Amino acid sequence: MQTDVDPRKLIGRKAFDRNGNKIGTVGEVYLDDATGVPEWAAIRTGLFSRDAFVPLEPSELVEGALRVPFDRALIKDAPDFGVGRHLSPEQELQLYHHYGLDVAPPPPPPDRDCGHLAGSDET
Repeated sequence: MQTDVDPRKLIGRKAFDRNGNKIGTVGEVYLDDATGVPEWAAIRTGLFSRDAFVPLEPSELVEGALRVPFDRALIKDAPDFGVGRHLSPEQELQLYHHYGLDVAPPPPPPDRDCGHLAGSDET
């Protein structure tokens, strides 16, 4: 998704699945803790006032609406963590797995020269 979009401007926009079926309306936008980039949107589905979290990265704004590249059924079956609260790393991981998105592994530790082995004459 465009990273220059003000997350406040997403709130209230209609959201559609990849087939053009209406999912609901964007109610909240969640930012990445480390970068401040919009990462998740909570879509009010209207079904028992439930909110479904959708990832913003593969989604896009099309003609003023949020187009989410997943089927409506998958979106409505997303884990429900309630809105208005911080998403924990574990909850985000559950959402990534639900949508079949790869989560980048943590970077490897830096390669450091820790000196030489004891008893060796190398310096």
